[in-house]
Amino acid sequence: MPGTIGGTGGEGAGGDAVPAAGGAGHTGAPGGLRRTLTFRDLIVYGLLFIAPMAPVGIFGTLQAKSHGAITLVYLVATVAMAFTAYSYAQMVRVAPQAGSVYTYARVGLGEGAGFVAGWMAMLDYLLIPAVAYLFSGIALHALVPSVHQWVWTALAVAVTTLLNLWGVRTAARAGFAVLAMEIVVLAVFVVSAVAELIAHGAPHGWTAPLTGEGGFAVGAVLAAVSVAVLSYLGFDAIASFAEEAAGPAVTGKGGRAPGGPDRVARAVLTCLVVAGVLFAVQTYLAALLMPMSAAELAARPGEQGGAFYATVDAAVGGWLRDLVAVSKAVGAAFAALAGQAAAGRLLFAMARDRRLPGAMSKVDAGSGVPRRALLGAALVTLVAAVWAARRDDGLDQVSSVVNVGALTAFGLLHASVIGCFWIRRAGGVPSVLRHLVVPLLGLAVVVAVIVEAAGTAQAVGGSWLVMGLVVLAVQYRGRARAGGPQS
Repeated sequence: MPGTIGGTGGEGAGGDAVPAAGGAGHTGAPGGLRRTLTFRDLIVYGLLFIAPMAPVGIFGTLQAKSHGAITLVYLVATVAMAFTAYSYAQMVRVAPQAGSVYTYARVGLGEGAGFVAGWMAMLDYLLIPAVAYLFSGIALHALVPSVHQWVWTALAVAVTTLLNLWGVRTAARAGFAVLAMEIVVLAVFVVSAVAELIAHGAPHGWTAPLTGEGGFAVGAVLAAVSVAVLSYLGFDAIASFAEEAAGPAVTGKGGRAPGGPDRVARAVLTCLVVAGVLFAVQTYLAALLMPMSAAELAARPGEQGGAFYATVDAAVGGWLRDLVAVSKAVGAAFAALAGQAAAGRLLFAMARDRRLPGAMSKVDAGSGVPRRALLGAALVTLVAAVWAARRDDGLDQVSSVVNVGALTAFGLLHASVIGCFWIRRAGGVPSVLRHLVVPLLGLAVVVAVIVEAAGTAQAVGGSWLVMGLVVLAVQYRGRARAGGPQS
């Protein structure tokens, strides 16, 4: 079983307890992050970032692409992302520190790889909230057309930033209320859909969402899976709160983390399973209710974006369609809240290691949050979200680039598990299944999805990677001149 590794690269082989990075300051002492988040709080942050009804926006696209087997697509996607979730669970027990994949790559692969992982994760953590804020602005503008969508977008950024600055528990409580609202709306949809199906039956057959319409097509399902896995981006944000999870921050004798790290690991896995179940249920019911076939939908690409809303409107009524729309508007803003909080922790961790300006490594004494890092993340997100809100193609432009950063970071996470347990032998006795087979399968999934990504996303992700390598080279050169460590 793994030990824990300190922020300076020290190793623990599963014997006596080894402190987390930064020592006692990160267990609640002045200047450190506060360990106040419960298991429920961690689940709330993860589900908020993912969004319980995430498939709504891409339901039509996946239904058409998979030839009607959309529920099978999400079941396969859940299994595919489980490899990544399991790798997170392994590494958070070894390195229970803020920074998530940035920290894990440092531990498993070295300083350079850690910086690259953090740099690529920034593209995800800073821009996914921008997309979520923009979704919120678009929805609220549709409800109140007299107010431009960029105003609603900026207002959503301001409100959620204030909640994050107030404190991690305050934000978690507000997030829990919003998440509960989203779950209630989803429950209303489920009950209404079941009632409609009992009364009128399933026009395409009860097994169609699992087997497809007109025959099962493996290639079509796998192509759709490469898109569906993007619905799960956000569950990994839970790992960035490793220094704020309630409980001991160390691994004791016997190798099992009895408190914070173990709680985070369980939350990551639980969040993925819960999201998978919610996604499968809602897509199954929507696919059964859908008035047109998958082939008809594929022939009408312009109707794919609103297919879920059109299905709800036709099968149940406009009132439920509007209720789902309002839920998505509010939920998107609070998904951004969770994303912004995770981005702040990533910037904080990189600044603490002198990879970003040191000012962002300060923790506010009153609220116990990395205030400057949060404000930095909020500023970048605000600029990106408002810029996109003022352009007709803004949503497509921002959406096309956010995924490559996250997927690249996931790839480095899997490599970190192998490096940590098999090469550096820093996590205790390695397991062929848990520390080699699982990360290799996860890496294969990530590579396959990146290959399927749009050319624009690949180009922007590649450019961002090159920029990061330049920054890394400059930092190495500066440290060499100063006589500091290079790795």
